[in-house]
Amino acid sequence: MEKIKETIPQYKHAALLLYVVIYVPWFSWLESWVPSQDPTPLYCFLDDMIPFCEWFIIPYYMWFAYIAAGYVFLFFTSQEDFVRMCIFLYTGMTICLIIYTLWPNCQELRVDYDTLGRSNMMIDAVIALQGFDTADNVFPSIHCFNSIGMHIALAKSQHLGRHRNLITGASFVLIVLIFISTVCLKQHSILDFFGSLALAVPMYLLAYKTKLKRFHFNS
Repeated sequence: MEKIKETIPQYKHAALLLYVVIYVPWFSWLESWVPSQDPTPLYCFLDDMIPFCEWFIIPYYMWFAYIAAGYVFLFFTSQEDFVRMCIFLYTGMTICLIIYTLWPNCQELRVDYDTLGRSNMMIDAVIALQGFDTADNVFPSIHCFNSIGMHIALAKSQHLGRHRNLITGASFVLIVLIFISTVCLKQHSILDFFGSLALAVPMYLLAYKTKLKRFHFNS
C-alpha cells in the first residue's frame, strides 16, 4: 500500500493520456463526416513544383515511432517536460479539430497511380496509407504540428545525457524529412505545413513561457 501511495504522485501526469478519449472519436467523426458545404481545397503554386516521391513514405511512417518514443521518454524522465509537451500538443490539436469542424478543408493533389508509369512496394504503401487517411482535414497539418512540438520538448529536456547533441540533431533531421514527406507524398499542400508553423508559435508561448503554478512536479 505504501508503494502505491508513493507511485501515484510520481505518475499523476498519466491522467493527461486520457486526451485520447477526446481526440480519437472527434477526429474519426470528422474523417467520416459529410459537411453541408463542400470542403475548401487548399492549394499553392509551390505544390506544383514539388515532385511526388514514394520513398518519403519511410519518414512519414517513422513519425508514429518518433511521437511514441518521445511520449515514453518524457513520461518517465520529467513530469514538467511531459506536461508542457502535452499543453503544446493537446491545445494545438484541439484548435486543429475546431478548424476542421468550422471550416472543412481538403487538398486535391493526390497522384493518379494508373498514369504514374511505375509501381513498387513504396507506392503500394502510399496507396495503403491513403486508403484510410482521407484528403480532408488537412489545414493545419497535425502531422507537422506534432513533429514540431515533440522536437521542442526533446530539445528542452535536461535528461538526454551526453548524447544530447546527437539526439536533438537526429530529431531535427527526422522532422525535416517528415515535413518533406507530407508534401512529396501529396498528403498535404505546403500551405498546411505553414499553417502548422504558425500555430506552433502561440502554442510555444503558452506551453513554455507560462508558469504552471498549480503543478508540483517530480522531475
